[in-house]
Amino acid sequence: MKQAAIIICILIIFAAIYPANAEESLEELKKQMGDITVVTMETSRGTVKLALFDSKSPVTVKNFLQYVDEEFYDSTIIHRIIPGFIIQGGGLTAEFELKKTHDSIKNEAVNGLKNKRGTIAMARTGIIDSATSQFFINLSDNDILDHKNDTPTGYGYAVFGKVVSGMDVIDDIADQPTGEKFMDPENKRGLYYDVPVETILIRSIRRQ
Repeated sequence: MKQAAIIICILIIFAAIYPANAEESLEELKKQMGDITVVTMETSRGTVKLALFDSKSPVTVKNFLQYVDEEFYDSTIIHRIIPGFIIQGGGLTAEFELKKTHDSIKNEAVNGLKNKRGTIAMARTGIIDSATSQFFINLSDNDILDHKNDTPTGYGYAVFGKVVSGMDVIDDIADQPTGEKFMDPENKRGLYYDVPVETILIRSIRRQ
């Protein structure tokens, strides 16, 4: 009887530390970040909910939501997986064709937000202000991607939100095998590395 009581106590403590609803309180997030917009990303591996930081990254969030509202992300893919680092998507179709985007935006990496595990940030080229539609989700605390200086390599990548539900889906995606793929296989042009062997579809991203 005493042993059963101890087990019950342990379960109560465990439940307090790891509540059944582990989704982060959006109200708490608002206190830290100001205004937020929540979007739901439906993928072929499951559902992910993202809180976007309107107050902290206004230019980036406005840009991202423009693509969301235009349903641009429907049937795009996760085209890059680097385990322990990032997953990236939001620019290529399942046929591995680049979608036409709007103009690039100002890089808001100076907003003080860090590329911590579970955050979403904008992908870019070696040019500081070159982000358009593609984004990545950090699988680890990637300090190397944070703003350090005003050089192209040191400027960093703009964090504009975080996963608040479905990080298990992100980790599942990160576990998928990868290989190499040409955008133009016939002429062997546009070689991409770290491409999922099995297509991982972003079915849609919608405001909640």
